[in-house]
Amino acid sequence: MSAVQVEGKRFTLHGDSSSYSFYVSEHGDLIHSHFGGASHSDPSPAPVIPDGGWLQGNSTAYGRAQREFPDNGNGDFGLPAVRVRHGAGTTVTRFLYDSHQVVEGKKGLEGLPATFGDGKSATTLLITLKDKVARLTATLSYAVFPAHNAFVRSFKIYNGSDQDVVVEAAASFSVDLGHAAEGRDMLQLSGEWAREAQIITRRVQSGFQGFQSLTGFSSHLHNPFLGLVSPHTTETTGDAYGFSLVYTGSFSASVERNATGIDRVLIGMNPLQLDWTVSPGKSFTSPEAVAVYSDKGLGQMSRHFHRLYRDHLSKSSWTHKDRPVLINNWEATYFDFDEEKIYNIAEKASEIGCSLAVLDDGWFGTKYPRNSDSAGLGDWKVNENKLRGGLDALVQRIGKLKNDRGESIKFGLWVEPEHVNPASELFEAHPEWTLHAGANGQEYPRVQQRNQYILDLSQVAVQDHLIKVIGDILSLTAISYVKWDCNKAMEQLPTPSVGHAYILGLYRVVDTLTTRFPDILWEGCASGGGRFDPGLLQYWPGSWTSDCTDPVDRLHIQTGTSLVYPPSSMSGHVSASPNHQTGRETPLAFRAHVAMLCGSFGLELDPNHFSAQEKKDIPGLIHLSERISPYIIQGDLYRLARPEQTNWPAFLYLKPDGSGVLLAYQIHNKINTSSPAIRLQGLEPGRTYKVDGVEYKEDTLLSAGLRFPWKGDYQSKVVFIDRV
Repeated sequence: MSAVQVEGKRFTLHGDSSSYSFYVSEHGDLIHSHFGGASHSDPSPAPVIPDGGWLQGNSTAYGRAQREFPDNGNGDFGLPAVRVRHGAGTTVTRFLYDSHQVVEGKKGLEGLPATFGDGKSATTLLITLKDKVARLTATLSYAVFPAHNAFVRSFKIYNGSDQDVVVEAAASFSVDLGHAAEGRDMLQLSGEWAREAQIITRRVQSGFQGFQSLTGFSSHLHNPFLGLVSPHTTETTGDAYGFSLVYTGSFSASVERNATGIDRVLIGMNPLQLDWTVSPGKSFTSPEAVAVYSDKGLGQMSRHFHRLYRDHLSKSSWTHKDRPVLINNWEATYFDFDEEKIYNIAEKASEIGCSLAVLDDGWFGTKYPRNSDSAGLGDWKVNENKLRGGLDALVQRIGKLKNDRGESIKFGLWVEPEHVNPASELFEAHPEWTLHAGANGQEYPRVQQRNQYILDLSQVAVQDHLIKVIGDILSLTAISYVKWDCNKAMEQLPTPSVGHAYILGLYRVVDTLTTRFPDILWEGCASGGGRFDPGLLQYWPGSWTSDCTDPVDRLHIQTGTSLVYPPSSMSGHVSASPNHQTGRETPLAFRAHVAMLCGSFGLELDPNHFSAQEKKDIPGLIHLSERISPYIIQGDLYRLARPEQTNWPAFLYLKPDGSGVLLAYQIHNKINTSSPAIRLQGLEPGRTYKVDGVEYKEDTLLSAGLRFPWKGDYQSKVVFIDRV
């Protein structure tokens, strides 16, 4: 069956095990009829009015319909997917069906990150709607990736009138899900700095419930992902819908239940930071959002996202490659270092098996040396009082080192290009390049965070400057890795639209640099996971998941992040004990085994302070991480037991060839308590598997599972599983 089925004015998009359907009503409105399990026949039209219902009070036909692209006015009193203010000030629109087109493959979006695919992997349905009164055209783009059961939507508004219009609201994905007998629960990933991606579940009630970011970025506070599940959904059973926004700016996500039990899901740009003017003859394109459906619980939902984002979103040459084991000097030295300290760390790291040495914050600034976070940011010139021979000399010196496998040590560098300290040459020369606001000819006091301002990337001059200064650094020396940080939110926007213009400018800068330097391993960071979103995943294969490196907290953060993002996109490091953030003491192996759940593994340690036992153990742990890496990069994740639900979390990664690795943990020792069996998932029916030299039938591992003799707090196991 075709991925896009068109019968007259009825449209169905087919995934391998799911379908998405809508049709054109007699009045020309788009009415949603099905999103869920596979439906290979035309679904029954969704009822506009419940049987026996009467339109009284405030109810209208539009208000009771399952609308596919709800606009403003016309009796639909729910939140709209799109709201446009015309030149005369009205915000009423009436977008009605005009035409459609089916296109093989999936193209990108101009200026925005987007999924991609050829005719074998994706099909796109374009629906054209027109508001003849306002002379506006809306083109809805629906792409389906059948193998991933993913439905991707964005829209474009074209202004055919002779006056400016302003887009005030733009939800990239909107869907009205019919009444669910058991109701639904909403999932979100929320938290704060060092506590990102905590899984929060709440009951969907009548009325509005949702969350948003107003920081200018996707934020630590809330991730641009919304889940809807049945009340009894687990990792392996029950309905699970996931909605993920491919965007890095402020966003809004919500579920609104109307009086008849219909749940309207909206995810898109935050309307409080939009107000986008579209001139006559011009257009506005929304970011795209991805929706997936699983009838086998959250685990299957996550794997749909993981495969799609690895294969059809991330463009990096590193996306499907094992990442080098790195050492980062930040927690070892902070700002207190010189070239001898950095070389010494790299030298000792090479002896234990690392492949990459990363120089973090503090290497730049001449007039205003970067000896703390209060000066120098924005001045990307090497501080030769710290690095006396310059950056290139240090890179070449470290490059002569060899690890225990005879590989030359690569060099990585930290940058934070989007921000500037008041104490910097850049700010002295261009104070107008920073985001700031004023009124009545006066300027509000500029807001600092971490002693810095944010550069206004909506300005082309600022974009060009960053492309040049960062490009020059990468051109003049052999940099193999770049950690791109962002430590400040957008407190002061001169106008609401500047936030989106900034994000478009950021995408231009990052796209230009990653295209120019395709072999560099780029890693995103925003005080940890403040911009862990699908938008930047287009350009960077991964991001620093959290500034919190405590392994117990990281189990929760990484598990939450994995609901939508592939583990290959996460970075995890082994840090000191006691941990610098929490003060918790944990064993080295436990810290390492938690970090190994991520696609990029490294050390946040000072090798000069290793104990004799650490010097003995760390090389083996590094080699183990390299053995595990292909499973994380290529494999499917099965969350066998989640840390917020059990004292014994466990995770299984299965490669396409059927082999796997199990990572299991005991958080706290329990006196006179037996631990539960770890039941595996995803194994091939009827096959035999070898675990620690013992052969088991697949059904035994799935039903009886494995048991381990745990002893003590913070214990962990790594077990490889081979298909016989």
